Amino acid sequence: MKNQLAGTAGLLRLALRRDRVMVPVWVLVVALMVLSLPASLESAYATEADRARLAAAMNTNGSLRALYGPVFGDSLGALTAWRGGVFAGVLAGIMSLAVVIRHTREEEETGRQELLSAAMVGRRAPLTAALLAALTANAAAALLVAGGLAGAHGAAGALALGLGIGATGMLFAGIAAITAQLTESARLAKGLAGALIGTAFVLRAAGDAGSTAGESALTWASPLGWLEHVRAFAGERWWVLGLFAAAAALLVAAAYALAGRRDIGMSFLPARPGPAEGRIGSAGALAWRLQRGSLAGWSLGFLAAGAVFGSITDGATQLVGDNARTREIIQRMGGQSALADAFLAAMAGMLGMVAALYIVSAVLRLAGEETGQRAEPLLAAPVGRLRWAGGHLAVAFGGSALILLLGGLGLGLGHGRDVAAAAGAALAQLPAVWVIGALAALLHGAAPKYAAGAWGMAGAALLLGWIGPALNLPQAVLDLSPFAHLPKLPGAQALAWTPLLAMTGLAAALLAAGLTALRRRDLTV
Repeated sequence: MKNQLAGTAGLLRLALRRDRVMVPVWVLVVALMVLSLPASLESAYATEADRARLAAAMNTNGSLRALYGPVFGDSLGALTAWRGGVFAGVLAGIMSLAVVIRHTREEEETGRQELLSAAMVGRRAPLTAALLAALTANAAAALLVAGGLAGAHGAAGALALGLGIGATGMLFAGIAAITAQLTESARLAKGLAGALIGTAFVLRAAGDAGSTAGESALTWASPLGWLEHVRAFAGERWWVLGLFAAAAALLVAAAYALAGRRDIGMSFLPARPGPAEGRIGSAGALAWRLQRGSLAGWSLGFLAAGAVFGSITDGATQLVGDNARTREIIQRMGGQSALADAFLAAMAGMLGMVAALYIVSAVLRLAGEETGQRAEPLLAAPVGRLRWAGGHLAVAFGGSALILLLGGLGLGLGHGRDVAAAAGAALAQLPAVWVIGALAALLHGAAPKYAAGAWGMAGAALLLGWIGPALNLPQAVLDLSPFAHLPKLPGAQALAWTPLLAMTGLAAALLAAGLTALRRRDLTV
């Protein structure tokens, strides 16, 4: 076994070096999402009586329980764990699957792992290094959360919440380690692991919607349900962390067993053969085939998310009641209109900011095709760079419009109001989404080494839009996000076309600059 782990330390150093930007950004997003909540909750619910009323109202509202889970205590710490724990666990899970699959299946898919394995590298060293990299990231997030909350809210609860979030991330790291063994494609491995995260969220939501105490069997069937049952700041259940440890150990053991029974580059699920000759007749058709699965998943997710946001609108507005601070936060996110319209506008904005993540992933598929050396053989045929890139960009920009339309339709159907108005509110976010997508295309064209920085731009826009209003950040800071310049729909008295057209023009200019740069530079290898 020792020989099978040979080279682990070197591979771990390499993984941490390659992720020196991505992982710290993810860790900060996870930690800041939690650490920003106490101040926001305290400003909105300043007294113990206010917080007790919030907890009681939440536990009688099934739609909001489905989104956030039940409230187990009315202290600021307990409310922070309720409001942000599950979402932080989801983000930690996504971070973990990205790290593990990047350093296992993606390395095999690009051929780099075969070169490394020609040296003194054991069979299980790559998987071990990937899991240790994920452990490092989750430990950093757990320490930041625990350290940031311990002083003001109690060390025990802070430690429980931090460990719960980190343990959730490591459990999904184990799941990603298994999907990386099962498939030949990193994209499919990420899709399978991501689908399991989504399933875990749905199971927890269904269980919490039907049980005020969160004791439903569906809740206990989900790792995200285990996270809320750690009950940080509300009589900690330390034994639940043992469930995470046992489950993660079993998943990692299964991944090690699978890794020892296959050759590099092979998988346990057979790869489907490509299409017969003639089915793909253009670079655009190839791009569509490569990205259609991802787009389908995002489309279903946006439709479902829109329906959930729409269904909780009435419950959320009733919960706010006459709380001036919470009303101010919602109206800062969604505009100075009726509270229900402001909430819907805020949710439409949230859909737009998440759609920015989709367009970045779709645009950067160009980088994956290029570094994976799949673009070069295609460009050796009578296919120009602009045609090749144009196919992927058409899917990225058109796909972002599709998912926002579906999210808006879900928003309207869930709330039971004018569906066209809700769809229009979601589509109003499109110019800002396109600006971020065009920036990603510019980075890929002009500075491919730094193309991953587009994730930072999308993440910054999401943080500013999600956390900024709650922290009462100056408007000048919020204006750094392109989403801050869009009209707040529904509810705006008049649709302002100027910012929409200006931002669309900016996106077109950035996109043209990116394509020009791509045409003039050498391909990366």
